[in-house]
Amino acid sequence: MQTVKCVVVGDGAVGKTCLLISYTTNTFPEEYIPTVFDNYSTQTCVDGRAVSLNLWDTAGQEEYDRLRTLSYPQTHVFIICFSVASPSSHANVRHKWHPEVSHHCPGVPVLLVGTKRDLRSDRETLERLKEQGLTPTTQQQGAALARSIGAVRYLECSALLQEGVREVFNEAVRAVLYPNAKKQAKKSRESDATLCHLEVPDRSALHNVIS
Repeated sequence: MQTVKCVVVGDGAVGKTCLLISYTTNTFPEEYIPTVFDNYSTQTCVDGRAVSLNLWDTAGQEEYDRLRTLSYPQTHVFIICFSVASPSSHANVRHKWHPEVSHHCPGVPVLLVGTKRDLRSDRETLERLKEQGLTPTTQQQGAALARSIGAVRYLECSALLQEGVREVFNEAVRAVLYPNAKKQAKKSRESDATLCHLEVPDRSALHNVIS
């Protein structure tokens, strides 16, 4: 049985622990307990293949920056989380989390996950954000961020409602089982783009594609 080590990172209080507990126990924890370090192990089956999935929870707070990176060696896939109701956590994906994991584990696939999607329609959350001149992150903004950091996939979930939770971890496993899938898709898109350029009799455009 193949073993997959999956490390979950992101700002504090974005729902990393809730996501893991919801996946492993099918229950939602009622109180927030900041994580220092924890891990979970479960067996799952993805596309007919049995996998031993080792899930590593991490603390997002700055005071644990040095401790957190000790869990990174031998990681097969990272899940970077942000809350769709927290624009600052969305911004930190680009400014902190992706640079951190790509520095310590270059080449390891990354899955970007927008948590707490149920809060997009929560009146109290919307009012709080409005007072700050902010709005929840849209699915389109999340997908654009995923593309900009080279994530293998962008997904959204609600641990509270148990929506999209299992798909997150299935996709994380697939990123390890099929490491060339994203590269092949990228090559296909580049090939299509090249063909489109070749159909246009514009030498400068053709030169740009070839170079």
